[in-house]
Parts: sequence; C-alpha cells; structure tokens
Amino acid sequence: MKSFTGKTLRWEWRDGGLELTLDREPANEIGTAMLEELEIFASSFEALALETSSCIIASARKSVFSAGGDLRELYHQAASVPENERPKGIRSFLKRIHAVMNAIDAAPFVTIAAVHGACLGGGLELALACDIVIADKMARFAFPEMRLGFIPGFGGIPRLKRDLGNAVVRDLLFTGRTLNATRAHAVGLVAQLAGEGEALRMARSTAMQVAKYDPVARAATKEFMKPIPREELESEIDIFCELFARPEVMAALKKFVEDSGPMPYLP
Repeated sequence: MKSFTGKTLRWEWRDGGLELTLDREPANEIGTAMLEELEIFASSFEALALETSSCIIASARKSVFSAGGDLRELYHQAASVPENERPKGIRSFLKRIHAVMNAIDAAPFVTIAAVHGACLGGGLELALACDIVIADKMARFAFPEMRLGFIPGFGGIPRLKRDLGNAVVRDLLFTGRTLNATRAHAVGLVAQLAGEGEALRMARSTAMQVAKYDPVARAATKEFMKPIPREELESEIDIFCELFARPEVMAALKKFVEDSGPMPYLP
C-alpha cells in the first residue's frame, strides 16, 4: 500500500521514501483510532521494504507534533468497565501500541521524526522509536505522565535509556519539565536542529542523503546499533498496569478530563 488517507493520519510513497503525516484534531492524541491506522501503516513495511530507503513522520497540526496518548479516551474507557477489569483493557492496548512502536523501531529503512511544536508523552515515545529526530528550534519535549500517577507506557523509558544518559532520563521523568529543542539537541535527543518551520524540509534533505547508500549495509548497521530493549519494554507495561490500577490515577484522569483549558496536556 503506497498511499493511505485515514481519519487520523495519512501517508504517501514517493521517490523511494515514505512520508507519514499525523493529522488528528486537536493535538494528534494517540488513541484507538490512530492506533488502528498506525497498525495498517506498520503492516505495509514488508511490502515496501525493497524499494523504500526512508520514512519521515511529521505532523499537520500547526503547533504540535503529538500531545501523546488520548487521556480522555483512556479515562472514559476505564470508567466504563468494572475496576478489576481495567488493567486487562489497558494491557491489551499497550501490547498493541508496543507492537507498532517496535515495528517502527526495527523498520527495514531509516525512520526520521520531523518535530515541531509540542512533543509530549506518547508523542515523544513515537519520536524515540525513530532512528533520527530532527526538530525545529521552537519544538519542546516532555514526559508529564507522573503528575497523573503513572509512567510513560509506549516504550519511552527503555528507549530513552538506550539513547541517552540516565541523568537526562531521570530529570525528564521526575520533574515533568519541558526540554526545549536547543537543550534536546545538546543532550543528544535531537540529531539535527532546524530553523522554525524547517524541520520537514531538513528531514526531506536527510532522506535524500540516506537514499544514496547501500540498503543491505544500512539495515545491518541499524540492527547492530539499535537493539530493541524487549525485556525492559515488557517490564514497562507491567509497571504501567500496576500503577494504573490505583484509584489516585482515575481521580487524576477525571480532573484532566474536566479541565476546560484549551491545552490541559501541557505540563
């Protein structure tokens, strides 16, 4: 499938590369609808692998790459089932999103996140699954989950630990503070820093450079340099489900859902 247009995202293949564009109002939250379309996207990798050198993931939303998981949907789904069934439901969702993230992580071509605006929670986890993160100077990154009583659940902690020093990981997790693009570039989270509004253009230029090199060597290098931390990812799911079962989490999510502010997801 060389092109697809869904309710939350779209992609097209051109000149040897894929471009996936997240486009769900208001802030590209990753819920059931986007997960289903990401699963369709991941299922196309094998068929496209032989003629695809790169994939760019970008956003059509003006001020955000992705605000992360759809917390409103998460709350309403959890509230609609008996308390003892909630961990089972959230575990099933996390297993599915981990499968997608792992597919992107291990894709047989180079994946590039072109980030602008807010890149938070699950949105940051999506960027971390990519091989290269390119951000414009106004981008900002954060993991605000702990203020709601749980941890990042889409694979963020193991991938951060794989890519960065633990000091940076702990600072992001324990404070929930926003990391601006310049600082993210300095600590190695961002590979290339672009001017405002230039991340996608720079990503396309990088994709053209990637296409010049041998695909077999590229795939072998990626597998060697970027092993998927599968055991830690499984542990992350366990910890998330254990934390999510607490009544404090439902209370925090209820407060979030009832927030009438325009961007309650911002830390």
